[in-house]
Amino acid sequence: MPESGPHTKQETPGHIPVGTAAGPAATRRASLLVTLVLGGLTALPPLSMDMYLPALPEVTEMLRSPAATVQLTLTACLAGMALGQLVVGPMSDKWGRRRPLLIGMLVYVAATAVCAFAPTVELLIAFRLLQGLAGAAGIVIARAVVRDLYDGVAMARFFSTLMLISGVAPIIAPLIGGQILRITDWRGVFHVLAVIGVLLTLVVWKWLAETLPPERRHEGGVGQALRTMRALLADRVFTGYTLAGGLGFAALFAYISASPFVVQEIYGASPQTFSLLFGLNSIGLVALGQINGKLLVGRVSLDKVLAWGLGVIVLAAAALLVMTSGVFGKPSLAAVAAGLFVLMSAMGLVLPNTNAQALMRTPHAAGSASALLGTSSFLIGAIASPLVGIAGEATAVPMAVVQLVCAAGALACFLGLCRPWSPRPPA
Repeated sequence: MPESGPHTKQETPGHIPVGTAAGPAATRRASLLVTLVLGGLTALPPLSMDMYLPALPEVTEMLRSPAATVQLTLTACLAGMALGQLVVGPMSDKWGRRRPLLIGMLVYVAATAVCAFAPTVELLIAFRLLQGLAGAAGIVIARAVVRDLYDGVAMARFFSTLMLISGVAPIIAPLIGGQILRITDWRGVFHVLAVIGVLLTLVVWKWLAETLPPERRHEGGVGQALRTMRALLADRVFTGYTLAGGLGFAALFAYISASPFVVQEIYGASPQTFSLLFGLNSIGLVALGQINGKLLVGRVSLDKVLAWGLGVIVLAAAALLVMTSGVFGKPSLAAVAAGLFVLMSAMGLVLPNTNAQALMRTPHAAGSASALLGTSSFLIGAIASPLVGIAGEATAVPMAVVQLVCAAGALACFLGLCRPWSPRPPA
């Protein structure tokens, strides 16, 4: 498919949308602005998750709850983001991108503020669920806006650019969380997240133009949305990319939910050391994502890059299982960290390419397709999250088992459903 760029032409008062006739310089500025706004929206989920990670042992102690229960605060937020996308995606196809996004951001800010004052772990879980439901708007609509504006190779490159911006979030989020814990307790993390939510809401309101004109919107209610999603899932290739991306994300989230306990409880590292290791792994993910977007896309087929990425994740997860099971004795923190670094880095080849390949087949329903992509990832991740702590805090074997099963499943779905070696049926 030839490379293509932004293709929307609509105008919004006070904005210079990508693709207008305002001149090359204005178009470049508008494109950069859209990139930064969408990057902020896609950075919000890792901020919501990762800034809170160094505080998990402290929450366990202060709320007098077992680790598995506290990990449900992650699962609840993740499940909320999954379910919320099923609602927000079709809404954005019907009413446009801006209105559902702004409503979702306002609810996110309110739910985050309540989390900061939750007196019990049960209440914290409930409002983390609401936080996830509302935060889903940013995830699903950011992807839909990319599909509105880009196609083909340009879309794959844009997703890699977004990974650079959103990838900064998991690098700095645990570092910020660790520093917040130096001066206050875990509740301060949610105060900071609420402020970030307010700022991002203002940025969206002022600078993000509507990218879905009325003539391209879908009429109909829940029934029409369900029929659209059923038709998307009937596309074997789309479903293959969706499942491969979802299972790959679950392997990533198994690391996210287990690593605070593995690094801090098993190896006795401080929250600051954990934050530094987490940031290093995130740098690897961002670096591979940029190699994908700048060097590989357009030169090597997306399917070939995706196959290599999935293969590396499977091998890294297998190596982690061998190490953590004690076959060669107890591994050092450096050895485990090296295996996790390889696994995390390879995600930079998997996540942007599964999104791009799936969305290339769905120009007619970008919001619903984006919702299905996000929902599958977050639901599978929500299932994986509590499984990593099922054997307690003294072993990393469950984390490695979950990662290997998810990685192998992702590779199987890619090969069995997408069948990259054979001609593709039309979308």
